[in-house]
Amino acid sequence: MFIVVLVVGFAFNSMSAFTTWFCRHLGERRGRGATFILRNVVGIPVWTVGLALAARTPSAQVFAASRTTGLFGWFLLGAGCVVIVLALNALRGRAALPSMHDSLIQHGPYAYVRHPIHAGVLLALVAFVLLRPTQASAIGAGIGVVWVVIQSRLEEIDLLQRLPSYRTYMRQVPRFLPRMRGGVV
Repeated sequence: MFIVVLVVGFAFNSMSAFTTWFCRHLGERRGRGATFILRNVVGIPVWTVGLALAARTPSAQVFAASRTTGLFGWFLLGAGCVVIVLALNALRGRAALPSMHDSLIQHGPYAYVRHPIHAGVLLALVAFVLLRPTQASAIGAGIGVVWVVIQSRLEEIDLLQRLPSYRTYMRQVPRFLPRMRGGVV
């Protein structure tokens, strides 16, 4: 059951990658509204419920939980949340309501990775498995990882249409992991 809920939630969440299409076919205002509703009102809450259902689904352990894995899980969850908050702060309203007139953000975490929100979600998904190391949680997290990779690619296709400078940015900035420079991440 949780798999269906996750996939449906991620599918609705992915509608933000169709901002250009929505705006061209529905007009700027309605297109932005459609993106907002499909991702923020439907998608994010539904996939969150899907992960909660995965965590509550009885299944075998994939490894023995320990104090160390728990602490590392909480650390990764906190780190992922910090990255997401910093990225949302850099985007401001563009995160909730993308439009055809957005400008390219290249400061804050966007100076280091193209998809810091997705990078933060990836950290949180790893944390999810460390904190609840069951087969159901691992399957839910695995589906989440696949979704993040697909979502980021779909968003890049959309951003290439909306932001002419995005192609150069893609060549300069890695997708999820910052480059090591002088020993500092």
